[in-house]
Amino acid sequence: MAPIPTPPAEPQDQPDSYVGLPAEHAERQARERGWSTVRSLPPGAIITMEYRVGRLNFEVRDGLVIRAWKG
Repeated sequence: MAPIPTPPAEPQDQPDSYVGLPAEHAERQARERGWSTVRSLPPGAIITMEYRVGRLNFEVRDGLVIRAWKG
């Protein structure tokens, strides 16, 4: 049987630190800090809930991040 792959380490910054930032700035900062995928979503968007290592999600309203979470 093949070994189970070890997922890459996620950046150690806190998702809450992005709340209140303009979405473009937050996305650029997240990529610079090592997040492999950054997803911006409108409030109430229907999304899949699978956990993806290295993904940071932003809920964006009026151009500002109002919520951020890993996965």
